[in-house]
Amino acid sequence: MRQHANHPRTTARQTRPDAPACAPQKVLGRLLVLLTLLLICAAGTTLQGKRKEKRSIVLIETTAGNIRVALSDDTPLHRDNFLMLVKEKYYDGTLFHRVIENFMIQGGDPDSRGAAPGKVLGNGGPGYTIPAEFDLPFLYHWRGALAAARDGDEVNPEQESSGSQFYIVWGKRQNAADIRRVRGTLEEKGITLTPIMVDDYEMRGGTPHLDGQYTVFGEVIEGLEVVGAIQGVKTDKNDRPLEDVKVLRMTIEQFSPKARRP
Repeated sequence: MRQHANHPRTTARQTRPDAPACAPQKVLGRLLVLLTLLLICAAGTTLQGKRKEKRSIVLIETTAGNIRVALSDDTPLHRDNFLMLVKEKYYDGTLFHRVIENFMIQGGDPDSRGAAPGKVLGNGGPGYTIPAEFDLPFLYHWRGALAAARDGDEVNPEQESSGSQFYIVWGKRQNAADIRRVRGTLEEKGITLTPIMVDDYEMRGGTPHLDGQYTVFGEVIEGLEVVGAIQGVKTDKNDRPLEDVKVLRMTIEQFSPKARRP
């Protein structure tokens, strides 16, 4: 199967004009507001802390330039699998076979190595899948996120990831209307956009509609401009670039203390 990467208002309490608000309720309300603010700050601090930890780092050398990615220790199955494939040179010579402007760039199909021009790609892999590892609200689809492609829900209800195919998010900067629209859709699935996530999507860009459905397991730490260049190339009707964008090689530059060394 082809691997794809796309697919509350509160009401003020009514009181009689002559019914004074209860002081304990005021205090409780203020405490709740304070607790909410503290939780938001803690989440932001934790996210920044995760990004500063010593993580596994992989250099992706492409015909369009170099991209350096850091892998999350909170998605150990995806981290270790990616490191294993890089060590085996599995990705060397493969293509970014699916590119959609203002959305993402996708690679990791072994069948793309040496593929003839115009050949439809996206079905290849190592013959296994990886259980989903969602880590919201810390890992989400901001611009530069590294995530795993997968088959659609109709044949993959567990949302397991492809064993090799990955994508790097581009995604446009979201405006207030975009956020309202996607928030409603996500909340129907039990997924909440936090204030920090919203800020990232508005300031940096990304693809929030994929959150909680595709595993994000890392991020670009250098070379985001290369991702930007690749996502803008001309493509055919199957989203394959007309001129091949090739992964020349991938190299492990650093292991995190928690990573399993292949």
